[in-house]
Amino acid sequence: MKQIWVFFLPLVAAAQGYTSYFTGNVTNVATQPSFGVCLMGGATEHDNAMKWLLQQADGGDVVVLRATGSDGYNDYLYSELGINVNSVETLVITSVAGATNPYVLNKVANAEMIWLAGGDQYNYVSYFRNNALGDLLNEHVAVKHYPIGGTSAGMAVLGGYYFSAQNGSITSSAATSNPYASNMTIGAGDFMTVPFLETVITDTHFDNPDRRGRLSAFMARITQDYDVRSFGIAANEYVAVCVDETGLARVYGDYPSYQEFAYLVQSGCSGDFGPELCSAGQPLTWNYGGSALKVYRVPGTMTGQHYFKLNDWQTGSGGTWFHWKVTDGAFLQTSGTPATCALSVGEEEVPMAKVYPNPFGDVLAIEMTGTEPKELKVYSMMGRLVYQGLLQGTTNLDTTSWPSGLYIIELSDARGVTRYKMLRD
Repeated sequence: MKQIWVFFLPLVAAAQGYTSYFTGNVTNVATQPSFGVCLMGGATEHDNAMKWLLQQADGGDVVVLRATGSDGYNDYLYSELGINVNSVETLVITSVAGATNPYVLNKVANAEMIWLAGGDQYNYVSYFRNNALGDLLNEHVAVKHYPIGGTSAGMAVLGGYYFSAQNGSITSSAATSNPYASNMTIGAGDFMTVPFLETVITDTHFDNPDRRGRLSAFMARITQDYDVRSFGIAANEYVAVCVDETGLARVYGDYPSYQEFAYLVQSGCSGDFGPELCSAGQPLTWNYGGSALKVYRVPGTMTGQHYFKLNDWQTGSGGTWFHWKVTDGAFLQTSGTPATCALSVGEEEVPMAKVYPNPFGDVLAIEMTGTEPKELKVYSMMGRLVYQGLLQGTTNLDTTSWPSGLYIIELSDARGVTRYKMLRD
């Protein structure tokens, strides 16, 4: 078949709310991508991390989504990194009409990899959420398990919880002084459903300025508002966190030449682990015995050899544990101890149950192992308890009234607790 190559061909449809810049082969291909997520801290992209993400696309078509700018990624992703892809198309989307234009939807539906550029994340929230494009983005990553990534604003919207910046940005001092300030706008469970990030909020540009206090305030709000444990992933500006299909998060950067780190942050998991004071107009206090948040700080290296496991939130290599706390609005970091009761998602060596299908429709089957009854709790992505009961044997749950989205299936018995992540179509 004859191939036609087109370089930097702009298709302008300003009246329809988007502009396209295309590079590569105009004949669409279908490859076999592998799951992967790349979270970039917001400055220049780390080449080795981007190469890893491009390899996950298996030579397919790459779509870059952005709300401002033009074709700056096209040559970089198509030819400068040396990883073969069929095409790179940048879609600059400036309205809901552009996001839901049939041309845009077709390109996203056929992409093997998606990259979200930096900018203002509220544009992405405003233009992509709760419409056909948002549905396609979630199908791409949560159903197809295709690769996705983003930098700065693009990273900010990939967590199940996210800082929307609807009323502008916020500093650490402002966030801890009043965790319910007007610009502390946090979305929950209504946008992206990315495997391993469903219960996570992300933050970027973490070293410039220091954003440890504001991430602490974000997580305090999540725990306070939704009565759930909170998790965070943050990256310095030149750092990338790349997550594979097992939940292994490798950290790329230029350490030790520069102090470049990623931060894997989690709240407590036993007792009353929520903030002592998290109220409108009041300085935040979240002490919890000096260890309100347990933090694994991982140096990013050129080869990404240091990692943290998001399937258990306690196993890592090459990092250092810290404790974070906020007292009367003042943030403090101290030396810490490892997490010992982290979220466990997935199957054990002898699983408590078989839970299927995934995604599920109007019926969710739970097939227990052993004879001991197990307590079942089902939580929505927003942390609300939607079902509770004592199960034994095989049970078919009627889920016709459950909205589409991600659910955490929690089973417990004398051995402990196992959680499964399940997607409702």
